[in-house]
Amino acid sequence: MEAAVSTRTAPGRQAKPLALANLLFLVAGLVFAMVIIGGITRLTESGLSITEWKPVTGAIPPLSQADWDRAFDLYRQTPEFQQINGPAGMGLSEFKSIYWWEFIHRLLGRVIGLVFALPLLWFAARREIPGGYGWKMVGLFVLGGLQGVLGWYMVMSGLAQRTDVSQLRLSAHLILALVILGALIWYALDLRRLAATASNRPARLTGFSSIILLVLGIQVLLGAWVAGLDAGQVSNSWPLMNDRFFPDGVDWSNGFLWAIANDPFLVHFLHRWWAWATVAALVLLARSIRKPARAASVAIHSTFGIQILLGIATVIAGVPIVLAALHQAVGALVVAAAVWGAHVAGRAEQ
Repeated sequence: MEAAVSTRTAPGRQAKPLALANLLFLVAGLVFAMVIIGGITRLTESGLSITEWKPVTGAIPPLSQADWDRAFDLYRQTPEFQQINGPAGMGLSEFKSIYWWEFIHRLLGRVIGLVFALPLLWFAARREIPGGYGWKMVGLFVLGGLQGVLGWYMVMSGLAQRTDVSQLRLSAHLILALVILGALIWYALDLRRLAATASNRPARLTGFSSIILLVLGIQVLLGAWVAGLDAGQVSNSWPLMNDRFFPDGVDWSNGFLWAIANDPFLVHFLHRWWAWATVAALVLLARSIRKPARAASVAIHSTFGIQILLGIATVIAGVPIVLAALHQAVGALVVAAAVWGAHVAGRAEQ
């Protein structure tokens, strides 16, 4: 167990854990917005509209007709345009509508980097980062950079032979975003505790909480595969799928392991029923922290309850963009609430 220490970092300098915690919560809110916009980008089939990755100059959108014509010409070379949008009659105006979603998604990623890095440099220059947290902040920044690289790696999968991005790369991109969100919340809670108690005793991730988060992570993974495969479209009924408990149409020709990640019928089936294993796990977590942190327990119950209703409504309604985007947004809130609960459990063990 780590001993209690002062928040003073150097002679004449006082660490500011509460200010740093507030920064992390702000960045977590921006990451949450990024998850929502990323979901809309996927739902509107906008992710392949920008075919180049320019981390610096890419922050400037097309400003002239020539710029727009060039961006559209690049997009017209993609399989998505040649096989889907081109035959459907997409023109420049329709291209702009999908371009802006992807542009906003990428721009927000750059904004998040600046909002995190610039104040963090200020804290570091003034030696106001509490002891033991400097490397954690650097780690978060590195993860953010890796997320940008992974996002481009995902887009690359849809620029050559496919008409969409790989659902495997899409799931990796989403999961890393939620890992970053969870880490931001976790460290912010540690810092708030440090500010309140002047005791540098970060919560630890218990074995029990790790199992709960693993169960939830599997559900997130399946949800990302559903999105990547458009698997929500294969059935608009609940609880049965097209009048059957287990759906017809699963392609077993390439084996079970291939089907579990690539067949839309099977992925949809697994996502809708693994949800109940996830609910059971979250109920256990919520009940375990009810006495020390009722608010966190309520947050867990509320978010997964809303998420279940949204999931059912999204399927029955035929996956409209608004409901599907809300489903992804509340999914991120479920992760945030579960991280909060795991943090409470980790404090209780000390």
